Amino acid sequence: MPDVVALTSELVALPSVTRDEGAVVAFVADWLLQRGWTVQQQPVSDGRSNVWATRRGGGVTLSTHLDTVPPFVAPRLEGGRLYGRGSCDAKGIAAAMMCAAQALADAGEERVDLLFVVGEERGSDGATAANTLPATSRWLINGEPTESTLAAGCKGALRLTLRTIGREAHSAYPHLGDSAISRMVALLADLPTLVLPTDERLGPCTLNVGTLHGGVAPNVIPGSCEAEILVRLVSDAESVRHSITAWVNGRADIAFGLCIPAQHFHIVPGFEVRPMAYTSDIPLLTNWGTPLLFGPGSIHVAHTPDEFIDVEELRASVTHYERLVRSLLAS
Repeated sequence: MPDVVALTSELVALPSVTRDEGAVVAFVADWLLQRGWTVQQQPVSDGRSNVWATRRGGGVTLSTHLDTVPPFVAPRLEGGRLYGRGSCDAKGIAAAMMCAAQALADAGEERVDLLFVVGEERGSDGATAANTLPATSRWLINGEPTESTLAAGCKGALRLTLRTIGREAHSAYPHLGDSAISRMVALLADLPTLVLPTDERLGPCTLNVGTLHGGVAPNVIPGSCEAEILVRLVSDAESVRHSITAWVNGRADIAFGLCIPAQHFHIVPGFEVRPMAYTSDIPLLTNWGTPLLFGPGSIHVAHTPDEFIDVEELRASVTHYERLVRSLLAS
């Protein structure tokens, strides 16, 4: 069986920041072709493709993403950990899936597919495209760093922008203007009064004010201000939209954007189960079967300069994926 640590190192060594995944896609496709898989590269945009590898089909698809956030961090093995960009999110997961699928195929089990997508870190255009492929699997095991526990579910995501409007004036005469930034600060200071739902399995709905933009110069009373907010959903989005609209109560304009619903996943006996607070590609891969979410590594170190995956956990995950596939095929 291929060495999952060595394979992960090879994947991590290939820079693949979102929109520049060509090299890692070519590597994965060639690796699978050399081992007898039927491989289709699905174009997503210029120089970017998803990779779908199959044999007999009709069973379980193992899937994760090949793109990473910036910047590139080269791999290094140190103290029982493999460091580098994508080591846990999600190239270690991809390598474990490749090794598990190959071990299953070598043992005669060919009802397993592999789907590797691009673009997950910025808009999920790869997953959107992949959902148009003629998938035949009954089950989808998506890979994100879950610390080797099965996800009971994932919170959804709702993006929105608040915009306040004021009146510009020379800052020496503030009484002639109306500060849009002051309006926004007062609104955001009132956030503790916003009541959001809680779910028994997924926990509380949370939000983050991610960006704040306003004004044109220090000596100009700002005429506009915008705040971008991401809400982690645990319930239906419409009730949250209604609560936010009532809380704003005309104090700002609201533009609601991307919405990914909260999800509850299939679980398998014998695995530790825990809810996850982040969002995955699963809601966009509805044609690939009943979903599960599982992967080695911790989301708490993903996207950080010291991203890493524990080598022993990485090795064990190959067996875990094999076990999950066999359990699902037997159900």
